[in-house]
Amino acid sequence: MDVAKQALHQYLRDARAAVLSKLDGLSDYDRRRPMTGTGTNLLGLVKHLTGVELGYFGDAFGRPGAQALPWYANGWVWDGADMWATEDESTEHLVGLYRAAWAQVDPTIEELDLATPARVPWWPAERADTDLATLLVRVLDDTARHAGQADVVRELLDGRGGADQDEFGDAEHWRAYVDRVERAARTVRDAAAG
Repeated sequence: MDVAKQALHQYLRDARAAVLSKLDGLSDYDRRRPMTGTGTNLLGLVKHLTGVELGYFGDAFGRPGAQALPWYANGWVWDGADMWATEDESTEHLVGLYRAAWAQVDPTIEELDLATPARVPWWPAERADTDLATLLVRVLDDTARHAGQADVVRELLDGRGGADQDEFGDAEHWRAYVDRVERAARTVRDAAAG
């Protein structure tokens, strides 16, 4: 039993859960509305990560999914179609696809050794040949990064921060903390202008 692989897989599971937890209690509008200048939104992150998992743990190992993701099948993925939810894509549908992707790819992670060869055809030819260890780290990194984005998007939507927000303090604590951070930033700004 490979302890490193188990640890990486558990971190991936935790990051997946963190992404989905950011959808809890929000309206469909808030789940899909763009919250940054580049359109980052919660359902778009879920949709994107579905393709990431199926690509790196499915296609790269010759284990494609039973059903092609429509935004890949029609080529719209290359125009950003995997980063937002259309009017016809419900939360339940996209979350269901994400969970189905886990069910499909987790056996790949569990059954194969970290040194098992893979080929990522959309990577440059000089590095397209890789292995499970590299792809597991790659997908974990991508998922954790997007979980962080989801934290920020959720905080922008309704003030709900990361999972440990309440452990550090209540709303009054956070107001005082933000005021202290703002005072420091203003002091530096004023000194530079001075």
